[in-house]
Amino acid sequence: MKYYVIAGEASGDLHGSNLLKALKKEDHTAHFRIWGGDLMEAAGGELVKHYRDLAFMGFVEVVSNIRTILGNIKFCKEDILAYQPDALVLIDYPGFNLRIAKWAKQQGIKVYYYISPQIWAWNSKRVHGIKANVDQMFVILPFEKPFYDKYNYEVDFVGHPLLDVVENRAVNTGFRQNNGLDDRPIISLLPGSRRQEIAKMLSEMLMVVPHFPNHQFVLAGAPSIPLDYYQSILNQYPAAKEVKVIQNKTYDLLEESSAALVTSGTATLETALFGVPEVVCYKGNPISYQIAKRLVNIQYISLVNLILDRPLVKELIQNELNTSNLVKELKLLLDENHQKIIQEGYQELRSKLGNSGASQRTAQLMVKYLRL
Repeated sequence: MKYYVIAGEASGDLHGSNLLKALKKEDHTAHFRIWGGDLMEAAGGELVKHYRDLAFMGFVEVVSNIRTILGNIKFCKEDILAYQPDALVLIDYPGFNLRIAKWAKQQGIKVYYYISPQIWAWNSKRVHGIKANVDQMFVILPFEKPFYDKYNYEVDFVGHPLLDVVENRAVNTGFRQNNGLDDRPIISLLPGSRRQEIAKMLSEMLMVVPHFPNHQFVLAGAPSIPLDYYQSILNQYPAAKEVKVIQNKTYDLLEESSAALVTSGTATLETALFGVPEVVCYKGNPISYQIAKRLVNIQYISLVNLILDRPLVKELIQNELNTSNLVKELKLLLDENHQKIIQEGYQELRSKLGNSGASQRTAQLMVKYLRL
């Protein structure tokens, strides 16, 4: 069967790549045409558009790039029609994917959605559009199925795919030596995967470096961002001259880290699954932030706190994200007693996420539904 798969971010590329591998096990005739990234392409997808050309954050940014976005939507529709897939598989990325879902349903194309849009966070009215346009939703967070149940929409809870990624990875025993790192404890900086957010977050994170001379700071570089982009930001901060940038090895880095400063997103959950105490950071365009603040109906921005339904990890948002608060919270993370509290919370988090095998369960269900 033919699958047209759309992921618009780094996390979607990761989970999409594992889904493609799982689908190939369930459907030996599977062929994939994809919007995604290097990982999905390596898993056997025929790459149409890379996610680095699709990521626009915030209301202001979307409006200023509206012509590009509309052009991408038009091209996507034409490409889907030319490909004639047996199923359209949408992975998160709701601003784009929900529009494609509505159009595809009108064309009589089977629509599957893997990793639900966060409609429980804001604009929950979109659930009616999802019910009308998505044939089957596969959710990965434990509270999402009860949310959809309230709207009489039956979805499949498949567990979180990050459990598989973390559990099945090979440990890199020579990581420090191979990357020129010494024996000092490591504090990881995870500023995000989009240039826009990296510029904002990294500038804030680098200000704490002089306050921790007994630690080494290592920046987790996203595979889609060139090294010279990071370097252009680091060069603006004299204290950051010793900060190392290590690209495409985030999990190896987290395995060795004592603490981390992490931009809000999937990385907050990844960091927790590696047992690394973290401070969650977010600062956006002021106008976009004020609009979002009035629309969201959730207490927390990090997946860790959302899943636990309590503030286990500290979230520093907008004006609270400053050097003084970052230094204070990072010092607390390095305290042994506080670390015990964090680790107990992380154990609770893992138990709530369900069993491993999310990608395979999702693939099995998709193929089953297609064959009905």
